Amino acid sequence: MSELDNKINAHFSGLVVRKDLVKIVKGNAIVPSYVLEYLLGQYCATADEESIKSGIETVKEILQKHYVHRNEAGLTKSTIREKGRHKVIDKISVALNDKEDVYEASFSNLGITKVLVDTSTIKKHPKLLVSGVWCIADVEYEPSEDKRMCPWILGTLKPIQLSHFDYDKYIEARKKFSTDEWIDLILQSIGFNPEMFGSRSKLLQLVRLIPFCERNYNLIELGPKGTGKSHIYSEFSPHGILISGGEVTVPKLFVNNNTGKLGLVGYWDTVAFDEFAGKKKKPNKALVDIMKNYMANKSFSRGVETLGAEASMVFIGNTQHTVPYMLKHADLFDELPEAYNDSAFLDRLHFYIPGWEVDIIRGEMFSEGYGFVVDYLAEILRTLRNHDFSQLYADHFELLSDISTRDRDAINKTFSGLMKILFPHGEASEEDMEELLQFAIEGRKRVKDQLMRIDQTYEPVRFGYTRQGKMEPLRVKTLEEKQYPQHYYKAGVEEDEGDTGEFETSEAAQKQREKEDVPKEQHLVIQENQKGISFDGLFGPYLKGATKITITDPYIRLFHQARNLMELLETIAKVKPDDEEVEVNLLTVEDEFKGEQQKEYLMQMQESIWGAGIKFSWEYAEGKTIHARHIVTDHGWKILLDRGLDIFQHYEMNQAFAINNRMQKYRSCKGFEVTFLPIN
Repeated sequence: MSELDNKINAHFSGLVVRKDLVKIVKGNAIVPSYVLEYLLGQYCATADEESIKSGIETVKEILQKHYVHRNEAGLTKSTIREKGRHKVIDKISVALNDKEDVYEASFSNLGITKVLVDTSTIKKHPKLLVSGVWCIADVEYEPSEDKRMCPWILGTLKPIQLSHFDYDKYIEARKKFSTDEWIDLILQSIGFNPEMFGSRSKLLQLVRLIPFCERNYNLIELGPKGTGKSHIYSEFSPHGILISGGEVTVPKLFVNNNTGKLGLVGYWDTVAFDEFAGKKKKPNKALVDIMKNYMANKSFSRGVETLGAEASMVFIGNTQHTVPYMLKHADLFDELPEAYNDSAFLDRLHFYIPGWEVDIIRGEMFSEGYGFVVDYLAEILRTLRNHDFSQLYADHFELLSDISTRDRDAINKTFSGLMKILFPHGEASEEDMEELLQFAIEGRKRVKDQLMRIDQTYEPVRFGYTRQGKMEPLRVKTLEEKQYPQHYYKAGVEEDEGDTGEFETSEAAQKQREKEDVPKEQHLVIQENQKGISFDGLFGPYLKGATKITITDPYIRLFHQARNLMELLETIAKVKPDDEEVEVNLLTVEDEFKGEQQKEYLMQMQESIWGAGIKFSWEYAEGKTIHARHIVTDHGWKILLDRGLDIFQHYEMNQAFAINNRMQKYRSCKGFEVTFLPIN
C-alpha cells in the first residue's frame, strides 16, 4: 500500500475500501456502486489481505444468492415459493392504491407488483414513493384462495445506505491530512487515481460533488462524450437521482396538483438531468417556467399554495463542436434546446463545468487505492448541507463592487461547497481560500460571459476581488478566454489590467508572434489544462539562429521525458537553415536503475537527428545534483523552465491515430512558468 493508503486506514478504519474491489465483485450485476460498496463496507473495510479475500467471497456469495437478475427472476420467485421466505437485493418503488387505500410495492428486477407495504415503512422511508430505492428485503410467498390477493408478502425492508456515523470523528480525522492528501483521498473515494490528474482537473471533479453538500445549487456541465459526467449522479450517492432530461414532467419533478403527490425535488438532495443538450428537443414550456422560479426562489407553486424544497439541480449534456467553433459561431450554451437557451434560465446557474477540460475516461484513470465507502461520504456531504461556509473568505478577500447579488450568491455557494468538501473543519490557509475563490469566480464568469452574448441587455462585469487592505483589483479570466481571445470578445481582444504574464495560446496570437519573429525578454504563465502550446511556438523564435544550444534537465530518463527531448530537437531542426549545422548538448543525470535504457534512448536520438544537421551529445553530471532546468543558446538567450520539458499532461503516446499524439497544440498542459532572459 502507498503511504497515503496506510494513513487512510489508520484514521478511517472500517470506513474505507479498496476501490478496485468494486469491479471484482460486480460481475454482470447492473447495480450502483454505492450498493456494492455498502456490502464491501460490511465485509472488506480492512487492509488485511486475508480478510479482504474472505470478504470478497462473502460479498460474491451474497450477490449470487440474493441479488435479483432480471433474466433469473423466475428462478428467484421459485426459490421464494419453495422456501416460503427469501432475502433479495432489488430496487423497490411504492405507490398508493387509493381505491383500496393501501400502499403497494413493485420490485424492479424481480418483476412482482402490488406487494402490500405497511404505513410505518413508508413513514420511515418516504423515498420509496419516488422513483424507487435499492433495498435488502425479506419476501414471503403465501398463496390465497382469493385470486385478487397478491401472494407476495413484504417482511422486513432495509434501504441500502449507512444507518449512522460519527461526524465529529470525521472532522478530527480530517485535521490529520494535508490539503493535497485530502484531495487525493476524496478523488480515490469517487474511484479515480489522483496521479492521473493535475490540481485543476481534480477541482473540476470535486465540483461535481457540490450539489450533494450545498442546498439548491444549480450546476451545468457540457462537454464531449465519455468524460464521466453522469457517473457520479447515478452511482455515487443514495441521495441523488439521475433522470433523462427529455423524460421529466412538471408533476414528476415538482408536484401533481390532482393528487397532491410531491415530486422528485421534495425527496432527493440532487436531481440530475442526463442528456440535457440537444437543439431538436422540445421541452414543456410550463416545466421551464416553473424550473426557473424554483432555481431562483427555492420554491414552486401548487395551486394557491407555495412549497419550498432543497434539491440541487444538475444539467449534463454533450457538445458537438469544439470550444473555438462555439465561441466563433454562437456561445457555450449553443447545444441546449431553444427553451433552455434562455437568459432568464441560464442566469440561475451557479457554475459551468467546462467539460472539454475533463479527460475521456480511460482504464488507467481508475483507482486501486483506498477511499471512503461512498455511502459514508454521501452521508457526510448530506450533513454538511446544514453548514454555511460562504463567508469564510471575507477576512482576507472582497469581491469587486461590479459583481451583482446573483453573481455574488453563485460565487459564494461554489466557494462554500468546495470548502465543505476540502476543509469541513473550516480551517484553510489564505492561499487555499484564494485558489477556491478564483475557481468559484471563474465558473460563474463562464455563465455570465455567455449570457452577454445571448442577451444584449446584460452589462459587462469586472469579475475579480481585492485582498484585504489593498486596493489593486485581481481580475479572473476563464481558461478559454485566455486561449481564444479573438473569438471570446466581440471586439476582438479585450485589454485587461492586472493580467500581465498570461500567455495567449490562440492560433491567431501564435501566428502573429511568428510573423513578428522578434524574441523578447518576458515571463509567461501557462495554466493547467491550457491547450495550444507547442515547442515550435514557445521556443522556436529563441532557438532560431543558434549554432550551439545547451539543455540542462535532470529528468530525461523515462520514455515520455526522452520523447519530449526528441520533440525539442525536431523544433530545432525546423528553425535551422538546411545548409547549417547546430550542436546540441544535454546535461542530465544518469538513471540509477534504468541507466542502460536511458542511454539507448539518447543514442537513438543522436543517430536519428544527425541527418537533420544536428550534432547531439550528452553528459551526466558527476558528483553534483542538478536542480535548475534551462536552455542556453550561443546567440544570447537563456530560457528558464520550472518544469523542464515535461509540460504536457498524460496522453496516448502509443495511439498512432490520436491527434494529441501527433500535434502538441492539442495536448493539455500542466501548469508551468517559463522565463526568457537575454544574456551577454
